[in-house]
Amino acid sequence: MIKLENVSYCYEGDCSVVNELSFEIKKGEFAALIGENGAGKTTITKLINGLIKPGSGIVTVAGLDTKKTKTSLIARHVGYLFQNPDRQICQNTVRAEIGFGLRLQGRDKEEADQKADSIIKEFGLDGDKDPFTLSRGERQRVALASILAVEPEIMILDEPTTGLDYLECMQVMNAVAALNKEGVTVLMVCHDMEVVLDFAQRVLVVSGGRLLAEGRTREIFRNTELMERASVLPPQLTQLAIRLGEGFERADTTEEMVDIIKQKRGAR
Repeated sequence: MIKLENVSYCYEGDCSVVNELSFEIKKGEFAALIGENGAGKTTITKLINGLIKPGSGIVTVAGLDTKKTKTSLIARHVGYLFQNPDRQICQNTVRAEIGFGLRLQGRDKEEADQKADSIIKEFGLDGDKDPFTLSRGERQRVALASILAVEPEIMILDEPTTGLDYLECMQVMNAVAALNKEGVTVLMVCHDMEVVLDFAQRVLVVSGGRLLAEGRTREIFRNTELMERASVLPPQLTQLAIRLGEGFERADTTEEMVDIIKQKRGAR
């Protein structure tokens, strides 16, 4: 579904932005891209959705070589959720915003409005409201709903939880998780490792534009040497489990931690 083969990208003479990067994300996966600030994460997402082209190597998305394919054609397969929803909201009502992408696809107004109303109901939004009068979390949900309306095969999320409170964060991420269960491939750039642990099945760790490691989320976070090299702090629960040591290796949730403690107490 997404494949990078020896991809490099230079910016203003700096060729360490992305450097001989290779990885593959299969159809239906939910993967997270993590690393320190400046590791190249956002550049990688722009390479995938065709906003920028690789200097060398091949980026393939939904079977399309991004270097040979117009960005508008790639956009039919890839939905991109910006860190700041205000960068993609451009209509004066929620209904018009959600229907905007549908009209760009060539759907007539009646069909676009019907689809938009269905999505509005699903997300619990008010279609007549001006998006810019909504809270940050509500605007993020509007942006996500507008992507969902065009039914992309792939979703790329650039820091989707930035600026959201816990409830807003869960609303956005649960909506994304539901899409993933329906078969949508998800790649998320995220600084919140708790969110990554809760939602991502696989993690790719980047530093200096290179791939340091990839693997299942739990295993990646428990590799303390790798986390130090990447300048990433694991989730707090993972840090606690590592400190507690033997018997707590499998604890990735508060409930699992409590169960292990109860078992240890019962064994005394």
